Amino acid sequence: MAVDNSLEIASASCDDDGHLRRTGTIWTCVAHIITAVIGSGVLSLAWCTSQLGWIAGPISMLCFAIVTYLSAFLLSDCYRSPHPVTGTRNYSYMDAVRVNLGEKQTWVCGFLQYFSMFGTGIAYTITTSISLGAIQKSDCYHRRGHSAPCSHGVNFYMLLFGIVQILFSQIPDFHEMAWLSILAAIMSFTYSSIGFGLGLAKVIGDGTIKGGIGGIPMASTAKKVWRVSQALGDIAFAYPYSIILLEIQDTLKSPPPENQTMKRGSMISIFITTFFYLCCGCFGYAAFGNDTPGNLLTGFGFYEPYWLVDFANACIVVHLVGGYQVYSQPVFAFADRWVSVKFPNSGFVNKFYTIQFPLLPSYKLNLFRLCFRTVYVACTTGLAMLFPYFNDVLGVLGALNFWPLAIYFPVEMYFVQRKISTWTRKWIVLKVFSIGCLLVSVFALIGSVEGVISEKIG
Repeated sequence: MAVDNSLEIASASCDDDGHLRRTGTIWTCVAHIITAVIGSGVLSLAWCTSQLGWIAGPISMLCFAIVTYLSAFLLSDCYRSPHPVTGTRNYSYMDAVRVNLGEKQTWVCGFLQYFSMFGTGIAYTITTSISLGAIQKSDCYHRRGHSAPCSHGVNFYMLLFGIVQILFSQIPDFHEMAWLSILAAIMSFTYSSIGFGLGLAKVIGDGTIKGGIGGIPMASTAKKVWRVSQALGDIAFAYPYSIILLEIQDTLKSPPPENQTMKRGSMISIFITTFFYLCCGCFGYAAFGNDTPGNLLTGFGFYEPYWLVDFANACIVVHLVGGYQVYSQPVFAFADRWVSVKFPNSGFVNKFYTIQFPLLPSYKLNLFRLCFRTVYVACTTGLAMLFPYFNDVLGVLGALNFWPLAIYFPVEMYFVQRKISTWTRKWIVLKVFSIGCLLVSVFALIGSVEGVISEKIG
């Protein structure tokens, strides 16, 4: 009898796959998405609008929002296969690609996915150093005057951020960091609202709306084309979260079906982020016009109210601590799974040591996890120090990963899952959609790479 009762309790605490019962809700889903989406990309949107102009800038953001939701809609149905509600769970993007498209495409997907996550870690390290530097420079000007020599280096702040990430990277997995995502999402709302509010206040204070329909004029047509392509790459970086969508979906409880919750969560999140994106992008451009900075908050960072801008930059730092983990935890989970299968008898890989800290829950230390995650953070920090070019790095990352991860794989898996026949109307529409996004990605990638090369040479 006692054995039967214990089995029933164990069964009640587990999901249909034998894993511990998932407890995620639509609101934890929204928190994870907002933490992933409203990151360093939002700070570059005023600069993007200044390159594209008053018509193309807002329209581009709306188009990317629609494309992102369509991508999330298609991909959320791939969490279970072959049926989106009753099928077997796919715990990650790679699992879904393996089941639907085969082993070869899985390797391509895996490389692009984890490269994108690694690159996002680099971008977040750069952004954090810029925000911390802006706080230091703002305080210096406030104390010593605007003519004071208040230059600062960013490498120290990158190293500091890296040390913090080494500590947070020891969080075991995605399921145990909902609190961090919620805190990060609150921070993203806060600094986005401050950026929007400061832009609006500056427009009202100046009594004029700056900027033009064609954006910032360039010395040559070629230069203008490069800037437009970089702006599109930055917007592409700011929106899609497909690389971690299935990992987020794997935290959701059922019923209701996980794909339904994910679609609702995506709709809410994309609506909220698009509102903030348009506000920050448009009011930032209206406030600064042709002098719009690459990072919106640094444009306000040397004037009053300095304390409010300092607070906004501090919120960015806190948010990016969580955002870095949202994009890194899937990489850590993949590494943990791979080595445990590859070396099942290794104590270095599979043995855990319980450590008890005062006033804190006990922690299970794994030597492989400690070493791998420390090296991973060190690599992102080192590359950020080598290529500290904010807008250009965002553009390259956005352009490189937008089409394959946000468009190609979701569309191809949708064809397989829904058994869409070749040359049917739905097949043609989605193929045209995919090819169009590919052309945009190639255009953005070329311009963004040119920007990185120019910055490095210059």
